[in-house]
Amino acid sequence: MPARIISTTTAEHYTWGNDCDGWHLIRTTDLSVIEELMPPGTSEIRHHHTRSRQFFYVLQGEFTIEIDHHEFTLKTGQGIEIAPGQSHQAINRSTSPVRILVTSQPPSHGDRIDA
Repeated sequence: MPARIISTTTAEHYTWGNDCDGWHLIRTTDLSVIEELMPPGTSEIRHHHTRSRQFFYVLQGEFTIEIDHHEFTLKTGQGIEIAPGQSHQAINRSTSPVRILVTSQPPSHGDRIDA
């Protein structure tokens, strides 16, 4: 496949959690890179992945993630790694939207077990 510019205006879009958006920036059998937008007060269901290792990086805003019952609050320019098997839940407790970049290897779709 030839090189191409990818953005949220050209990438495949999907919705998740309660009114959150995601864009598949890279979607291969080996790697997933997704930009996600979480409006204020949104979250996802606590879950874990059996194979996927993930890295969450905050592009904009203040992002809360609970990992194995420990809460972390990340600000713009900060990230956190989640190992396979670690229970986690993404939360936006702030009053502003949060934009995050989620890198998963292998891709996490189809590898999720809800708590």
